[in-house]
Amino acid sequence: MATVSRTVPPGPRGAEPAAEAARRWLADRGVSRVRDGWVSDGEPGAVLTADQVAHAWAGEVFAEDLEPADRLRLAFGLLDLLDAHWVTCEIRFAHEGADGPLPADVLWDGYRRRLEADRDAEAVGHSLWVDWFEHPATSATAFAEVLGNDLARLPAEPPPALLRRARRVLECSGPVRWPVKEPAYRTAARLPALHPALFRGLLTSFHDIHGDLEPAAALALLDRLDLPATTRHLPALRRVLAAGHRNHHHNPGAWEDALRACSA
Repeated sequence: MATVSRTVPPGPRGAEPAAEAARRWLADRGVSRVRDGWVSDGEPGAVLTADQVAHAWAGEVFAEDLEPADRLRLAFGLLDLLDAHWVTCEIRFAHEGADGPLPADVLWDGYRRRLEADRDAEAVGHSLWVDWFEHPATSATAFAEVLGNDLARLPAEPPPALLRRARRVLECSGPVRWPVKEPAYRTAARLPALHPALFRGLLTSFHDIHGDLEPAAALALLDRLDLPATTRHLPALRRVLAAGHRNHHHNPGAWEDALRACSA
C-alpha cells in the first residue's frame, strides 16, 4: 500500500497545505473527488458523501506510521478537505485513546487557525461545542486554549482574525462553566464588535441542556451590550435572568412565560 510522506507540513495560517496533504493521502488509498462527491476504488460506481469518506477514513489517519503531531496535522487536513464533523470526533477519540493525549500545541493551534480562517467554520464550532465544551474534563482547557488565554491580553484594536475566532467561540460557549468563561465574557463586553456573539453565548448558556450561567452576573453583562432593541429574545432573556433562572431546562415554563409577557 502506498504511503504519504512521513512529514506532513503544518503550513502557514491558511489551511490549503494541510488539505492538499490530505487529498494526496486519500488518493494514495484510491479515494478521489468527483463533481458530485467522492469515489473509491473499493466501491466502484458509488458516489460517496464527504461524511461517508470521513467515517471510512478519518480514523485510519491515527494508525499511520507518522509522528503524533503529523498524524494530527493530517487529520486537520482531512477536516479542511471534507468539512465533516466526524473528523473531529476521530481527533477526540485519538486524544482519549491508548496513544493519547495528542500534542497539545498542535491540537489547539489547529483549532485556533480554523476558527480564524476567512471561511466557514461550522464543523469546527460544532466540534468545540459537543466534543470539548460539553465535557467537564476538557471544557476549561479547551475554552482557555481557543479563546480565554488570548482575551486575557486582548489589544484595544484586535486584528480581524482574532475577532473572527472570538465571535465563533463565544457563540458556542454555552456549555462552558460560568466561572471559566465569565472573565472572557467581561472582556468581550468591552468590544462592541463582539456584542452580538456575546449575546448568543449568553442565550445558549441559558437554553443549552448543558448551559451554565449565574443569573445576576449574566444580567449585568447583558445590560452592557449595545444591541438593537429588536434583537430576537433579548427582552425574554433579560426577564428570566432578572427572575433568577439559571437554565431553561430547570424550569421550562419560565421561558414561555417570559415570551408571553414580552409579546403582550
